[in-house]
Amino acid sequence: MALRDLTFYDIIVENSRNYSKHIAWYESDTDKEYTFEDVKRHVDVLAKFLIDQGVAKGDRVCVLSKNCYEYFLLYGACSAIGAILLPINWRLSEPEMVFNINDCIPKICIVSPEYETTVKNNIDKLKSVEKCICIGNSSVGFDSFPDLTKPVEFEPYDVKSGDGLVIIHTAAVEGRPRGALLSQENMLISSIHFCYHCNLNQYDVHLNLLPLFHVGGLSMAMSSFHAGAMNVNISKFDAELCARLIQDKKVTFMFDFSPILSSIMDRAKEKGYDISSLKKVIGLENKETIERYERELGGKFYVMYGQTETSCLASLSPYDERPGSAGRPIPLAKVGIMDEGGRLLGTGEIGEIVMKGPMVFLGYWNLDEENKKTFKFGWHHTGDLGRFDEEGYLWYEGRKADKELIKPGGENVYPAEVERAILEHPDVEKVVVFGVPDPKWKEGIKAVCQLKEGSKLTERELIEFVGQRIARYKKPQYVEFVKEMPQLPDGAIDRQKVKRLYGGE
Repeated sequence: MALRDLTFYDIIVENSRNYSKHIAWYESDTDKEYTFEDVKRHVDVLAKFLIDQGVAKGDRVCVLSKNCYEYFLLYGACSAIGAILLPINWRLSEPEMVFNINDCIPKICIVSPEYETTVKNNIDKLKSVEKCICIGNSSVGFDSFPDLTKPVEFEPYDVKSGDGLVIIHTAAVEGRPRGALLSQENMLISSIHFCYHCNLNQYDVHLNLLPLFHVGGLSMAMSSFHAGAMNVNISKFDAELCARLIQDKKVTFMFDFSPILSSIMDRAKEKGYDISSLKKVIGLENKETIERYERELGGKFYVMYGQTETSCLASLSPYDERPGSAGRPIPLAKVGIMDEGGRLLGTGEIGEIVMKGPMVFLGYWNLDEENKKTFKFGWHHTGDLGRFDEEGYLWYEGRKADKELIKPGGENVYPAEVERAILEHPDVEKVVVFGVPDPKWKEGIKAVCQLKEGSKLTERELIEFVGQRIARYKKPQYVEFVKEMPQLPDGAIDRQKVKRLYGGE
């Protein structure tokens, strides 16, 4: 490490000394605990293992797994040798998974037993993958994960703060997902902001419920570790399990996308779990749930704005400071509102949210032209619209028209991607997809379709058809069939009129 560099692996080394016997990670599936000292020792074993597999600095390592201890260790091991982790969203369809893997040309693929058949069935399509390694016992002949209990001699590589750590694919804007490359520095500064704003320390306990392929899940797990707090890990969200773990482990904070928090509170009330230790919740939620949480549990909810490309954060503040806003910009970021010509706008004016600073990602993997557009005028362009009020709070005002986005339960879904899947059905003539208010997911996906003459297609049949082609969270919750789509003078669909007529505005 150079004089002014710092990596996630350096934090692992420091915490193994500062909090050596403190519990760093609790694995709910196995009821096992791991200390900060354990984490450092196991990361070293895994880093040496990756080197022995031929992984060099800058190489990509793919992982397809639910949340587990070994998954978290992979971030540390890649940090130690300068490799780049490529986490795959297990909710994607198989073709989507294959695309994301091939997009980044990983050398090895690490997979949990529940997904190894998926990888095995597609191995001929994964041209760059030289070896597959199973976390646990393989049933398809993959190599085994290393025995973490066997000590090794490991010397970390010379890794810079600006070196890549992880590639997270964002939703498909123009037909293909984009791999956002985040650096060691990006993720460390993200964790510093969470620690600072939310007053995280070694006495806190984090419920690690978001997937580690998601920038929010990764940021919160790393922030907790950075603070010396304990991560209480679950492999997949279950409201009753979460309520029980909050009670038993005295969980103090977590990240939330609707309807996670309300589901946990409902189940705790139904089953009699005491979740009063949960004093800090960060995320995106509706006002009714936020106010219920603060009223019933006496906790503090932190609202925020961010995206993968900004290392999760751009603004963060307690909800009660300015209800309805997305908080104030974080200390180590310059956030502005810009018009189409590159002019920064004043208080109250609506324009595109743009950002500068060490939170901004390194760029999209192998997409030079896209990066030029994203970083034009010397700012990162988020594609989101917003405004600042007179006290500097940021207000989210939706997506730009050319980057329309739907966010069901915190996931990003672009209408064009869903429309393409729907148009693969032979009975569909035309379609428009947009977001509508949804009581459970905050925003739902609606498809308005014009069918071909004589079609007997049902709403349920179409929804299932889409769910077989793209990730199931991208399929529409609502479908409406119409006799004829409104048109513009040039014959194109009048999308704005469709949205006005059928609930999108």
